[in-house]
Amino acid sequence: MNASSVIFNPAFPWPVLVAAGAIIAVLLAFALRRGLKGWALRVLGAAALLAALAGPSLQIEDRAPEGDILIAVVDDSASQGLSDRRDQTEAALEDLQARVAGVEGLELRITRMGDGEDNRGSLLMTTLTEALAEVPRDRVAGAVLISDGRLHDLEAAPDLPAPLHLLMTGHEDDWDRRLQIVNAPAFAILDEEQDIHLRIDDEGAAPEGALVELAVSIDGSEPEVYQVPVNEELILPVTLTHGGQNVIQFTTPAAEGELTDRNNSAVVTMNGVRDRLRVLLVSGEPNPGTRTWRNLLKSDSSVDLVHFTILRPPEKQDGVPVSELSLIAFPTQELFMEKIDEFDLIIFDRYKLRGILPASYLMSVRNYVEEGGAVLVAAGPDLAGAQSLARSPLGAILPGEPTARVLNEAYSPEVTELGERHPVTRGLSDFAPEGGWGRWMRLIELDETSGNTVMSGVDGRPLLTLDRVGEGRVALLASDQAWLWSRGFEGGGPQLELLKRLAHWMMKEPELEEEALTAQAVGGEVTVTRRTMAEGEKELTVTRPDGTEEVLPMEEVAPGLYESTFASGEIGLFRLAEGDQTAVVAVGPASPREFEATIATGDLVEPVMAPMRGGVMAIDDGSPQLVGRGSRTAVAGGLRVSRRALSVTTRRGLPPPDPRLCEGFARTSLPSNAGVGRGAAPKPLGYF
Repeated sequence: MNASSVIFNPAFPWPVLVAAGAIIAVLLAFALRRGLKGWALRVLGAAALLAALAGPSLQIEDRAPEGDILIAVVDDSASQGLSDRRDQTEAALEDLQARVAGVEGLELRITRMGDGEDNRGSLLMTTLTEALAEVPRDRVAGAVLISDGRLHDLEAAPDLPAPLHLLMTGHEDDWDRRLQIVNAPAFAILDEEQDIHLRIDDEGAAPEGALVELAVSIDGSEPEVYQVPVNEELILPVTLTHGGQNVIQFTTPAAEGELTDRNNSAVVTMNGVRDRLRVLLVSGEPNPGTRTWRNLLKSDSSVDLVHFTILRPPEKQDGVPVSELSLIAFPTQELFMEKIDEFDLIIFDRYKLRGILPASYLMSVRNYVEEGGAVLVAAGPDLAGAQSLARSPLGAILPGEPTARVLNEAYSPEVTELGERHPVTRGLSDFAPEGGWGRWMRLIELDETSGNTVMSGVDGRPLLTLDRVGEGRVALLASDQAWLWSRGFEGGGPQLELLKRLAHWMMKEPELEEEALTAQAVGGEVTVTRRTMAEGEKELTVTRPDGTEEVLPMEEVAPGLYESTFASGEIGLFRLAEGDQTAVVAVGPASPREFEATIATGDLVEPVMAPMRGGVMAIDDGSPQLVGRGSRTAVAGGLRVSRRALSVTTRRGLPPPDPRLCEGFARTSLPSNAGVGRGAAPKPLGYF
C-alpha cells in the first residue's frame, strides 16, 4: 500500500515567511485602495516567491498493514472444574478460534489463568493486564474472558483500549449450598459461652427447603448435630473446656444436585484462656519457702492468690486476749467447703495436722482433686511425723508414703531418666548455672506408691513425684529447701522455672501435657509435635481433606518429644493421629476461596465492561458472532471489536524524476563558461 504527502523545507524560519506574507498583504491592500494597475500579477509573483521559499516537496511512503489483536483469557481455575464448565470452556474457545480465523486482519492471542497462589482466587484482571502488556495497545481490537465470572481482583482491572466481553460458563439451573462464618472471636474464656455467628445460604436455582443439619465438632471429637434454617444468620453458643488452641469445625451434609460440597464446611480456631487463676496457699507455719511461693504467685498478674497462714496455733497460749490481737477470723468453712471448687490450685506449704482444719475439710480437698482439682504438697519435716498430712484423708491420694526418716544432708537435685521425658522437667538442666545446681540440705524419705518421679535427691530417692488422681492432679515435693535456689546458694538453680512449670502442669495448661499431639501450619508446611512418656518409634497418620491417608515417620528431637513435618499441598482440615492421640489442624480456610461462591455471574465484571460497552454472553445461549468491526456498541448475540486499521511504513522518499526529463538533461551540452562570470561560482542545476 502506497501513500503520498507534501512536506516543507523552508529556506527561512516560518515566522519570517509569515511576516513576509503579512507585508505582501499590506501592500496588496494599499494597491487596491489606490487603484494601482497590475496588482494581480504582483500578487501571483509574490505568492510564487513565498511558495518557493517554503520548499515544498512530494513524499511517497510504502506502508504494510498491521492486523488487529483479539485477546482471550481462559479461566482454568478450580471453580471451572465444577459440572461441565471445563467442556463448555474448551468448546467456546474452539468456536472463537474458528470465527477469528475467518476474519481477515484479526489475530487471536490466548492466555490461560490457573488458581492464584496462597488462596488468592481467580485473578482474571491481573492476567488480562499481563496479556495487554505484551501487545501494542493500538492493535488491541477487544478482549474476551471465558469464565464463570467469579473473579477476586476487580481492583486490578486495566484501562482497556477496546471492548471487554465475558463468555460465561455454567447453567441457569445451577445451585449451591454455602456455609460461611460471619463473626467468631479469636479468644474465649474457658467454661464461658461465646457466640459464633454463621450462615447457611442456598444460592442460585435452589429448591425450597425447610431445615438442614449442622454438625459441630471441637478438636475432631464426635460432632453434635442441630437442625437449622437456611438463608438466615445463626448464633451458636460454644463453650471451651481446655486452654490453648481449639479447632471448631462446622459442617452441613451435601445436598443432591448442588454444585459442590467443598463450601459446606467452615473452620474456626479459638484460643482458650483462663479469666483468672485462683490459687489457695495454705502455710502451716512461717518459713523461708513461704515468701518464695508468694513471690512466685504474686508475680503473675493473672493469678488471684488467697493465702491461709496459721500464725496462732492452738498450743500457743500467751495470755493475750483475742480481742486485742490484730487478727481476723479466717473463713475456713467458706473456703474449704463451699467455694473450694472455684480454686484452680491448692498448695500446702509445710502444713501439719493441728486440729485447725478438721478431717472433713481435708476430705473436701480430696474430693476436689478427684473431681478435677489440683493439690501441691511442699513437705517439711512434719510430713514424717505424727502430724503428717499423710495420716489425714488427703494421704490416700498422695503419690508417696513417708518412712518417718528426715535426711538432713547436702545433695544436688537431679532430673531422673523419666523426668527427662516429662514436660515439667524436660530441658531443666539447660537452666543450670556454671558448675551445676546448688545443693539442698533436707529430704523427707518417701516410698513411691504411684505416679512418676521426675526429680531425685539423696542416693536417687524421690524428690518430686507427679500423679493423676481421678480427674485431678497431685504433686509431692519431698523437701522445703527450694528457696535455697532463689537465694543463689552455691549458684542457685531454676527454682522459678521449675515451680512455674509445676503450677501450670497442675492447672492443666496444654503446653505441659505429658501425652499430647499438636500441630502448627505455617504457609504450606505443617509441623506436628508429639509429647509422650513412652519410648520407641512413632508414626503419624495424616488424613487429608480429600480423605486420603498418609503415614509419616516421626523423629525424636528431644527425650519424649517427636516431630514430623509435611507439605500440605491443599487447603482444608487435616486430621492427625499417633497412638491414642488425635488432633486436627486447619490449613487456610476449610473451603478454598475458589469455592466460597460458585454460581456463575457477570455482575462482578460488569463495572469493567460497562465503560467500553462490552457484553455478557452465556455459552448456554449459543456461540456469539463477531460483528460490527468499526463500532464499539455491543449487540445481542455478538461480540463487537474496535477497528484499528493500523499500518507500518516500510519505505519513505521523494518520487523518482521523469525519465524523459533526465534524458533531456543528459543530451544537453553547455559551454564550460556558460553563464559564469570570471571569479563567479558555478550555479547548480535542479528541479524548479
